[in-house]
Amino acid sequence: MDFLNFDYDEDEDENGEMSEASTSPEIQSLTDATDNTEQKAREDSSDTDLEIEDPERSFATIKGAELYTEACKLVGVVPVSYFIRNMEEPIMNLNHHGLGPKGTKAIAIALVSNTTITHLELEDNWILGEGTTYLVQMLRENCYIQEMNISNNHLNTDGAEAICRMFYYNISNVRAVQLAGNNFREETALYFSESLMVNYRVMELDLSHNEFAEKGGEQLGQMLANNESLEILNLSWNHLRMKGAVALSAGLRANGSLKILNLAWNGFGNEGALALGEALKVNMVLTELDISNNHINNEGTVKLCKGLEVNGSLRILKMSHNPVTVEGAIALVTAVRKNSKSRMEEINISNVLVNDSFIKLLDLVSEIRPELDVIYGGVGGHIAMKTERRPDAMKVIQDYVDTNKLRLWDFFKNMDKYGNMKIPVAEFRRAMLLQSKISLNREQVTELVRKLDHGRTGYVDYSHFKVAEPEQEPKVEEESEEL
Repeated sequence: MDFLNFDYDEDEDENGEMSEASTSPEIQSLTDATDNTEQKAREDSSDTDLEIEDPERSFATIKGAELYTEACKLVGVVPVSYFIRNMEEPIMNLNHHGLGPKGTKAIAIALVSNTTITHLELEDNWILGEGTTYLVQMLRENCYIQEMNISNNHLNTDGAEAICRMFYYNISNVRAVQLAGNNFREETALYFSESLMVNYRVMELDLSHNEFAEKGGEQLGQMLANNESLEILNLSWNHLRMKGAVALSAGLRANGSLKILNLAWNGFGNEGALALGEALKVNMVLTELDISNNHINNEGTVKLCKGLEVNGSLRILKMSHNPVTVEGAIALVTAVRKNSKSRMEEINISNVLVNDSFIKLLDLVSEIRPELDVIYGGVGGHIAMKTERRPDAMKVIQDYVDTNKLRLWDFFKNMDKYGNMKIPVAEFRRAMLLQSKISLNREQVTELVRKLDHGRTGYVDYSHFKVAEPEQEPKVEEESEEL
């Protein structure tokens, strides 16, 4: 892999020594990477650093807090008490701790032998490329960490190289990596493209708030066409537009694993919407697409709808903050209506004001697609008119269960085919609109869902309706009492 400048062999570069950014030895002896001058300076400054009883001592015999404390002494940093207190917890949150490269090195040394931490949070710590190298070396030995967040750490090009070496050689068990806001520019897109094309471990990747543009879109599009493991990809808040947007969409067309793609706050425009529509005609894996704020107007929406008319996998489409009017909104709902294979559950056009014609169309579509929820901005042109106020859906349900001497919990339990007290929102909407015991319209059910899933988790959790059954006293047989 030429762009990495060296061969990532287990022992050393076949062509010679590694570059300075990669000359650190195996993580087992990370402590030896500190030069002699730095060690001597620390020995002389006992007022700021604790003395090391045996600088040559092997770290192989100590673990946990003791190992971390010794590592901090060696690299010359103050130990983080939170890290010491929580080393046996699965989630380690060290966000905003100001670790820097040296503090990160001490953490990396301690994590080599840690078997409990599975989720590592290191956002906003000025790790830089140097600190990233230590983390990558640690992950070669630690097979327990599954998720890692190193967003907003000024990784730049050096950090991208280190991370992509890990991706290319599949040397860690990390499944989810967050790399948002790390100043990754166009030239780093090649690193991610070439490494992720052969990676089979990473399933979730966040590259949002970076600097990928047209060239970046082309490189990442090639990656999407070849990657077979990524399921969630966040590319929001970049500069993907024009040729880059089209190339990325072309990659999506050939992709067979990605389920969630976030492209919000880029510049896809109508040309990109056309390319996405073409991709949706053949891609039957993607379930959620976010193209909010991408300069897509009604013309682009109509082009996108060509793909929605035949797609059989997409469930959630987010298109808010685009210059779309009620005409585009009608096109979206009509596309779902035309597609007998559509599995659409949510369309978010929350900034669009609709009219009565749209409402009538949506009511009609809801009869055949009760699971569909369209989030729009409101009905324009009728501010002075008062619509008929329907009773609160929750009160209607409560009146029904009271009249029939039922429990509220039992009412929801009858819809729960999984038995875990959490009903997927789409299934809940369908069940509520198709049931005949209580008369509720689309607006009432929508409002009910917002109350029961106020955190927008995608599930209606009814567990809090469960009332503990009173313990019944054991019956004493009258005959035994007479005896």
